Amino acid sequence: MSCPICSKPKDPKYAPFCSKRCADVDLSRWLKGAYAIPDSQTGEEDEDGRSSGSELPENRDL
Repeated sequence: MSCPICSKPKDPKYAPFCSKRCADVDLSRWLKGAYAIPDSQTGEEDEDGRSSGSELPENRDL
């Protein structure tokens, strides 16, 4: 198996990466949000019938 960042042979010390640099590149991508799991409910309605997404919360008098 090769390094998922640069395709060089992996180093057991940094597995699955080849170096600390590639491990840090991967961590940086995670922290910046470059890797994301798609939302499975995009555009669908919630159980209570309201659509999920960018609706603003209701104004309620307390």
